[in-house]
Amino acid sequence: MHDTTRTITWPLIRTPRAQAVRQERRLLRACAAFVVACIAQAAFCQSIRVTADRPDGVYAVGDTVHWTVQPQDGMTDLTYMVFPNQGNAPSVTGKVSGELIDYTFDKPGTVLLRVKGKKADGKEANAVGGAVAAPEQIQPSAPRPTDFDDFWAAKIRELRAIPMGEELSPVDSGVSGVKYSKVTLNNINGTHIRGQIARPDKPGKFPGLLQVQYAGVYGLPKDFVTGRAREGWLALNISAHDIPIDESPAFYKAQSDGPLKNYPAIGNDDRETSYFLRMYLSCVRAVDYLKTQPDWDGKTLIVIGGSMGGMQSLVTAGLCPDDVTAAIADVPAGCDMLGPKVGRRGGYPSWWELTRGQDWKTPHDPDKVHEASRYFDVVNFAPKIQAHVLIGVGLLDDVCPAAGVYAAFNQIPSKNKQIVPLPSAGHMNEHDSHKPFNDLQWGVWMPKLLKGQLPSTE
Repeated sequence: MHDTTRTITWPLIRTPRAQAVRQERRLLRACAAFVVACIAQAAFCQSIRVTADRPDGVYAVGDTVHWTVQPQDGMTDLTYMVFPNQGNAPSVTGKVSGELIDYTFDKPGTVLLRVKGKKADGKEANAVGGAVAAPEQIQPSAPRPTDFDDFWAAKIRELRAIPMGEELSPVDSGVSGVKYSKVTLNNINGTHIRGQIARPDKPGKFPGLLQVQYAGVYGLPKDFVTGRAREGWLALNISAHDIPIDESPAFYKAQSDGPLKNYPAIGNDDRETSYFLRMYLSCVRAVDYLKTQPDWDGKTLIVIGGSMGGMQSLVTAGLCPDDVTAAIADVPAGCDMLGPKVGRRGGYPSWWELTRGQDWKTPHDPDKVHEASRYFDVVNFAPKIQAHVLIGVGLLDDVCPAAGVYAAFNQIPSKNKQIVPLPSAGHMNEHDSHKPFNDLQWGVWMPKLLKGQLPSTE
């Protein structure tokens, strides 16, 4: 019997709050990867049930996955497609003639099974199953640039030569015992970091928490930080964009439809102009800012986020290895963006897929985009991470595919790292598929770190 809450820690392999991100999904619909992900969401309808013989979804090379397909009464025309490593082309297609569909792993990697059929009312139903083999052996699709560290060291020096420029605007927190302020800091090229900070309203020193955001264009509700401060954190939350954090929904829609439309593509054919350059440096400045706070405890500083926030979390740990105590990332984006080079889907922001001509503001040279992406890929920040690391990976996720997440995880040298395979999880789904990760994040890691204790993966 396999435990569905199995976690994986290298070198050990052993058995062990999801949030809605509608804004992210609007953005990702511009990407081919997310179109496929929308199909994956249908896995959770009851029209077709797909179940692997190992509930944790983890196999070895040479093992065969046996999927049981159970359609509802009256369903017809069932067909299936098998996608190794969530690639763009299926390796096997066919009609579902019985209850079982098999796939044998001949090398480390992941696989998706897609099943569709017609319900009695004539509407189409879809379901998906996923699995991974030898996840500890999955490697990046391309080597790390030789000048990667030099490039980022130079950018951090450029950032730190700019005055912090703190602008603090205290506002009523609305929470008893919590102090709250909006904050603006200087960033490169005349840009700014916009965020919010909350702290316990009492004497003392508190652990630092940096919260980074999932994709999309939206404001930052106060309770992102006030709830954490009420628990005892010195909590800083920053936007991924240089825009006010508390405007009306109409403001953010105008930004998303206007200057920030398809922002991942802005400048992404050059490492010096990529939209993600200022985003990543925002995280570095945020860490530096937390360290200047007189009520920081001087010891604990963690960074957390999901999807694009998970990407920033891991990148921050790689750029600030001596400062970040722990990095927590659920279904992190930006992992192994050159995956299509070796036949697997790259992670959001899906630059490889977008070079095929979808919604560009200006023409882009695919080769230049691919080269620039190497300097923003989590797999290349991972070797510098010394922090304690907790990652959730969705085996049905086509936005931030599992193979790329494992490739990044396997580059992290930290001895205290843990990855949680989520066998029924797509990307940030609004149901219990992320519960094993959330239970560890909110029930184990965060409480321990709040007390100054180090989480254990033993």
